[in-house]
Amino acid sequence: MDSTGHEVDESGLTRIPPPLEEYQRYERENHITGVWNILKSRAKQTPFNVVATAIFLLSVLHTFLAGPISKYAHKLEEKHKERIIREGRTAEAKPFANAKDDVSVWGQVLHLFGEVEAVFGIWLIPLMIAVTFFYSFKDFAYFVDYKVNYTEPMFVVVIMAMAHTRPIIRFAERCLRFIARRLGTNTPAAWWISILIVGPLLGSFITEPAAMTISAILLSRMFYRFNPSPTLKYATLGLLFVNISVGGTLTHFAAPPVLMVAGVWGWDMKFMFLNYGWKATIGILVATGAYYYIFRAQFATLAEKVKSVSNYGLPDGEEPVPMWIIINALGFMAWTVITVHHPPMFIGGFLFFIAFYMATKTWQGGLSIRAPLLVGLFLAALVTHGKLQQWWIEPVLASMSDVTLFLSATVLTAFNDNAAITFLASQVPEFANNSALQHAVVYGAVTGGGLTVIANAPNPAGQSLLNGFFSGGISPLKLLLAALIPTVIMGTAFWFLPNLC
Repeated sequence: MDSTGHEVDESGLTRIPPPLEEYQRYERENHITGVWNILKSRAKQTPFNVVATAIFLLSVLHTFLAGPISKYAHKLEEKHKERIIREGRTAEAKPFANAKDDVSVWGQVLHLFGEVEAVFGIWLIPLMIAVTFFYSFKDFAYFVDYKVNYTEPMFVVVIMAMAHTRPIIRFAERCLRFIARRLGTNTPAAWWISILIVGPLLGSFITEPAAMTISAILLSRMFYRFNPSPTLKYATLGLLFVNISVGGTLTHFAAPPVLMVAGVWGWDMKFMFLNYGWKATIGILVATGAYYYIFRAQFATLAEKVKSVSNYGLPDGEEPVPMWIIINALGFMAWTVITVHHPPMFIGGFLFFIAFYMATKTWQGGLSIRAPLLVGLFLAALVTHGKLQQWWIEPVLASMSDVTLFLSATVLTAFNDNAAITFLASQVPEFANNSALQHAVVYGAVTGGGLTVIANAPNPAGQSLLNGFFSGGISPLKLLLAALIPTVIMGTAFWFLPNLC
């Protein structure tokens, strides 16, 4: 036992977080019942719980303030530039001026604090200090090394980097161009519908992060660059996030919240399609059709805009990518998906991919690594924080009926990655043989996956790729409002349509 009464492992380090069984045994022995009494007991046993949750809630609040912080950082940089010009300290006037004159230090610092992908990583610093204060730095290092699983963040970095290369983008364009031409003779509306329906459903096979990356890139080229209204921009983003969240449920390996429970509860591909996949497809079709109907007049205006673009929707005139390179690129992505649970294998595959990329650079274009790394940081920090929230999520979920659980999981997903919600549910004994509770929590987790940037693992990738089209960055509140209608449609489809097995 350590000084707080918790068990210590064979290395002499405190087990952070304490196992749920330890809390549950204490509660049985002392006849503690009721969610509020359980939470008070666990907070008293481990005061660090309250601190870890407070830090997590502050980081969530920070994500909602990231947009205003970025705007203020931009203002500081503009004022700094004006002062340099006014004082004659430009590089042209003084070629050997100090480099520190070129940028606003505080502006750059605030830009960092305004990066949504960096927020949870920044708040890891207070978390590390808190663990060191309550326990020791070695305890924090042991927790990070052995208690937190960083496979998913590493996977997202690799799959995003691969999906962003020219052969993959060209292949996706070719597939969606075929569909867009048959939907609406190559109009923005046809591309919009194709990307928002086919892209998310492809996520069940190429994984949600890859589907998000490809869909966001194509939306930026075929839709966002023509400057639709702010309302339509946010409606599209909210619909994209919701569709991607549910589009990966046709299989049992592509959507992170499903992946967390499929093995534990014995769900295979047939089970997923008959109970989730067909419902998700109907929901995506209805939600996308509803938004198209609402904004049909604006799509007509966009169609007029692109008439002056002679090569809209056509190959851009660049040298075509040979099919053998596309096949090899798809093979590397397939290897990454197949070995998703084995980081040494898919990271090794990524190293081979980089060698292949260098050898065929003539057709590859640039290898974008900044956005994948930022998204990887976001997810790694999120799972680190989320691992310390078990103490309160577990009793809250275990106390609910299926209807309450479905609604609560949908709301909780907005403030905690949906994979964390389903993972914690898989650890609750009451869920093991109760299919109603199992479905309720997964329905809620995938339904609410589009409400915020932090609700679903691929969302930061989409935010990173599309953020530049939104003045001052993406507003969390406007995203939430834009995602409400498709969220309600998806929830209705999952809850009221019958399971087929």
